[in-house]
Amino acid sequence: MHMTGNTILITGGASGIGLGLAQAFHERGNTVLIAGRRQRTLDEAVAAHPGLHPYVLDVTDPASIAALAARVTAEHPVLNVLINNAGIMQAEDILTATDTAVAEHTVTTNLLGPIRLTHALLPHLLAQPRPVIVNVSSGLASVPLAATPTYSATKAAIHSYTESLRHQLRDTPAQVLELTPPAVGTDLMPGHRDSPHSMPLDAYIAEVMQIMETQPEAPEICVQNVRFLRDAVATGTYDRVFQGINSR
Repeated sequence: MHMTGNTILITGGASGIGLGLAQAFHERGNTVLIAGRRQRTLDEAVAAHPGLHPYVLDVTDPASIAALAARVTAEHPVLNVLINNAGIMQAEDILTATDTAVAEHTVTTNLLGPIRLTHALLPHLLAQPRPVIVNVSSGLASVPLAATPTYSATKAAIHSYTESLRHQLRDTPAQVLELTPPAVGTDLMPGHRDSPHSMPLDAYIAEVMQIMETQPEAPEICVQNVRFLRDAVATGTYDRVFQGINSR
């Protein structure tokens, strides 16, 4: 991926990893569009980081996705990069849950949202000279956190979907990347921001950008802090890692 001169759409771009990426890409000379559910949060992000372009998007709503795709391609016809970052992470107690509302909302947000938005924008992206699709998964795609079973499952599905998407687009100009974060100090889930197990957001973004700049052809972007999860099967440490993260 070229690190400058792009027009980039980042979902979940008003906070957390999405906003960190938006700021870093904007500083490198890219036009950056941020999409999020709440206008107020978008306005606050733009006030703190002038130059970003805000768009309201509910990734659980197919009509909202279609409307956003039509609007951003009309207003930014050279849009060439999509970063599917929006997601939710909620704990679930399967033994006591009275329904599957959390699980269904998580699947709709974390899995159907990126699939639908990719489908909506793909024809436009493929018409650009340097199209890139980045799907944000998680280290928990490789070793699940049992307290968040559906979140972990959706991220495993995003990993699989990204592999298939990359293969199907192999004869097109599109580059398909997977961004695989560890626990990062954001508000994705209560306690994450100040947890000793979470990587500071600024350190995470800095390492991601360094990897993308020095390894532009790498299909997956894994910082060092996520390798113990991502490599658990390959290194024969899966059982130990699973027990470790689920006994905290």
